[in-house]
Amino acid sequence: MIRFGLRLAVSGGREALVRLAITAGAVAIGVGLLLTTLAAINGVHAQNARNAWLNTPFAKQQVPANREVAGSSGGGGTANAPGSAAGAASSGVDPMWWATRRDTVQGKEIGRVDVALTGPRAALSPGVPRMPGPGEYYLSPELARMVDEMPPAQLGDRFPGHRIGILGDAALPTPDSLLAVVGRSPQEMAELSGATLVDKVATTRPDKCADCVVGIKSDGVDLILTVVSGGLVFPVLILIGTATRLNAARREQRFAAMRLVGATPRQVSVVSAVEAAVAAAAGVALGFLPFLAVRGPVAGMALTGSRFFTSDISLTPLQIAAVALGVPLAAAVAARIALRRVQISPLGVTRRVTPKPPRAWRVIPLVAGLVELVGFLIWHPGTVPGQIKGYLSSFLLIAIGLVLSGPWLTMTGAGLIARRTQRPATLIAVRRLADNPTAGFRAVSGLVLALLVMTATLGVITTMTDERDHPHGGPQFTNVLVNELSQGYRDDYKPVSTGRPAPPELIERLHAVPGVRNVLLAHPADRSVEVQAADGLATTRQVVACAELEPLRIYGHCVPGAQSAYVPSLWWGGQDQHTSEWPAAPFTAEQLATTGVLNVVVETDGSTAAVEQTRTMVDAAYPADRQAMTLGEAWNLAGAELRGYQQLANVVILATFPIAGCSLAVSVAGGLSERKRPFSLLRLTGVSLGTLRRVVAMESVVPLLVMAAVAIGVGLLAADLFLRSQLKYSLHALGVGYYLAVIAGLTAALAIIGATMPLLRRITGPETARNE
Repeated sequence: MIRFGLRLAVSGGREALVRLAITAGAVAIGVGLLLTTLAAINGVHAQNARNAWLNTPFAKQQVPANREVAGSSGGGGTANAPGSAAGAASSGVDPMWWATRRDTVQGKEIGRVDVALTGPRAALSPGVPRMPGPGEYYLSPELARMVDEMPPAQLGDRFPGHRIGILGDAALPTPDSLLAVVGRSPQEMAELSGATLVDKVATTRPDKCADCVVGIKSDGVDLILTVVSGGLVFPVLILIGTATRLNAARREQRFAAMRLVGATPRQVSVVSAVEAAVAAAAGVALGFLPFLAVRGPVAGMALTGSRFFTSDISLTPLQIAAVALGVPLAAAVAARIALRRVQISPLGVTRRVTPKPPRAWRVIPLVAGLVELVGFLIWHPGTVPGQIKGYLSSFLLIAIGLVLSGPWLTMTGAGLIARRTQRPATLIAVRRLADNPTAGFRAVSGLVLALLVMTATLGVITTMTDERDHPHGGPQFTNVLVNELSQGYRDDYKPVSTGRPAPPELIERLHAVPGVRNVLLAHPADRSVEVQAADGLATTRQVVACAELEPLRIYGHCVPGAQSAYVPSLWWGGQDQHTSEWPAAPFTAEQLATTGVLNVVVETDGSTAAVEQTRTMVDAAYPADRQAMTLGEAWNLAGAELRGYQQLANVVILATFPIAGCSLAVSVAGGLSERKRPFSLLRLTGVSLGTLRRVVAMESVVPLLVMAAVAIGVGLLAADLFLRSQLKYSLHALGVGYYLAVIAGLTAALAIIGATMPLLRRITGPETARNE
């Protein structure tokens, strides 16, 4: 029977070859999209893994240290430093000092690694032939280009010494990464608060490392996989399933005839499975072509906010095997399930017996998913993995429930329309939908699922954006640079460190930079004080000189006659508080000049030259874990995660609609082919071609509009329940862009339906009825 099934699939005449080609082509599109989705997920993991070495000082692999500094490869010495190399090289590797820091240039973040060797056998970081010594450094290709193009005072002077090479791809998370590996002496590393003695370079992926700070944590990766899987994989699987069911009614009739002449149910099942598997296997083989074609463009997309290396957009052998075997197997199983009417009663197929109508129980999974979300309002999982599992199960239930309940809802909607219409085309369409609502809903299921994903995703993202939007202080927002030197605050609001007094020559040099307007220094205070900030009371333990504060109106002003004042964090400069009046502090300007510095604030005219030259000077004088950045850059950094979610939402939305459109086109075209005989008989009885076109349109439009309304309503409700239970937000109104996207999607769906109408004239002629 296997050989017979192969003959039917490839030697059954023109009709069989056309059916095989169409099915294989549709499956190829779906498989190509599925392979691209899996490769993109692998790319996210690979990109994240490339950040591993930057987490070297945080990955719990530091060498036990005392307060002595061992000599570097260029010489020895002692100094007050954060640790020692004594006894560290137990494995034959000389330890080295390591500090991972962050800098900024032109609004782009720079990753900077400062190292100091204690011997010639230091561990090797990725992308370099040897570790740099004092006065040597490596730059990434993009950072090297910027250093070469910009004046040294604006960027190059941040890297003392000379460049000895370019970092290789193995060291770069993305092709556009700005990275520097700078060699220093152990004595110089004593000035860096985050310097740590290490004897190996971290290789653990950030999502597998509890203490890593660079890269995406496990909950972030799981979120990406959850959204991408739900938003892309399900529509792709629907497309593949739709493609494998092309001409299902015609096959049912052929297999029913086989049953009537003596074939057993098992023999029919084997033939059906072979025929479906052959088409699916051909589609899988062809599906690698679109994947290879779009691999490069996908790598160039900033799916996570940054581009990928093309080599990272790849598939594992297990994934290739799973798709190559799973899709044909799934097609064979689907063909077996589709022939259950043939196996039970071949006469029911030949006589076109109406299938059993769907029952109301189909809405149970949909309701269960919503009830689970309601339950999270009462009891909320306490851990991130528990939350991800809980919400994932809820949204999976909702998606599956929407697909399961679609036929019943379509039948219900068609029944309501039938009671209120007298038009012949509408009556014929709704009668056919009531007769087989499953087929009517199947055509629009992909688009309905896309609407659900888009509505829920945009509902969550829009609300989060509105709730977390940061107010800013007008033009000065991008003109004010702030450097943080405190390394955080303790529970009593006392800074962890107070820094050192500002050298007078630094202030003079800053004022001499063209475009610099004012310089403000924040110093540690003698006690904690409550002050009234723009967003309520704030506890502070820092003080500024009034002579420096007054020119920076964005930060408010002192009470009359005061020489110094208590102020809250200078990072809130984004909230314009020019009307705030701060309480006086008992310090003179002379006393503050000899006090340590917590923040260096510089107001510029906003020009690139002034901002970058000032940043270079401040960073050289006060090296910090987080170098100076403007208030605008700080706001952008704070919103980076949210923008990543927004980018992910855009990717899902832009991808699901074309996938759903392909499913719709395949379903409508396949449905027309399956209905050649009834439509040709209707034309023989005098029904006009225009009426038949309206029938076809109504058969697609009714389930489309009914289920679109349900999908949008369910998506908004699910988004609101998620926001209330997880983030304590209420759903905000969606913007005009969402409604335009919905209208555009539905219009495109109607256009796809209209594009199949020319087929109706060719397949409903008198010769079709005669041949049948």
